[in-house]
Amino acid sequence: MKIAVCIKAVPDTETKITVAADKKGIDTTGVRFVTSPFDEFAIEEALQLKQKHGGDTFVFSMGGAECTDVLRDALARGIDNAVHLQDAAFANLDPLSTAKVLAAGIKDGGFDVILLGQQGVGGDNSQVPAMLAELLDLPQVTVITKLEIADGKFKAQREIEGAHETVEGTLPVVLSAQKGLNEPRYPGIKGVMAARRKEIAVKNAEALGISGKVGADHASMNLAEMATPPERPQGRLIEGDTDTQVKTLVQLLKTEAQVI
Repeated sequence: MKIAVCIKAVPDTETKITVAADKKGIDTTGVRFVTSPFDEFAIEEALQLKQKHGGDTFVFSMGGAECTDVLRDALARGIDNAVHLQDAAFANLDPLSTAKVLAAGIKDGGFDVILLGQQGVGGDNSQVPAMLAELLDLPQVTVITKLEIADGKFKAQREIEGAHETVEGTLPVVLSAQKGLNEPRYPGIKGVMAARRKEIAVKNAEALGISGKVGADHASMNLAEMATPPERPQGRLIEGDTDTQVKTLVQLLKTEAQVI
């Protein structure tokens, strides 16, 4: 079995985010990038599938230098091969363009299973998995919480409102992982050391055959401006006994909050 996993480098959730001067993205100075949490479930599922069925695993990540650490992290966990999709034209792409780049890297690989996290933390668009499946003309099941594969067929379970839905089909397939699919493993020292020695293949737009086909001029959606949320005002402590507090609160809801 040949398995591909698409992962995204995202800022550590504990990082304080600052908007860049051009208001088109974040200031990456001092920002630590990690694997998008939902992608960790995709990596783990790929490793478990290999343990059960044998084969070869590949991880793909699109972006700049921030991708190197997450690719090596995937290798340290047990993924066999890493591919870095890197080109100036790949900067700040919309979801459809991102899917086009990933599709170009994956399409000729002969993969049986293609796994992604259900969404990349940060953008949270939840669009790339479905778009990738359409571009590759493959069946898809999104936000899966259980997966079985045997004899060239798959059975995937996904949560829907108030129930679970089971989808069956034949390989190859594109799947996006939801929390609950598995419990991701973390790399040990031996894996980290081995990952440092592994080569990461780098492919640009020309190598992928999409030179001049992706980038700002071809985007279906453009980011107008990025801004941080306004600061929340401090809370107010209402003094007095219970009756006084209630009367004051009601008055404030009427005059200041204007909700009653």
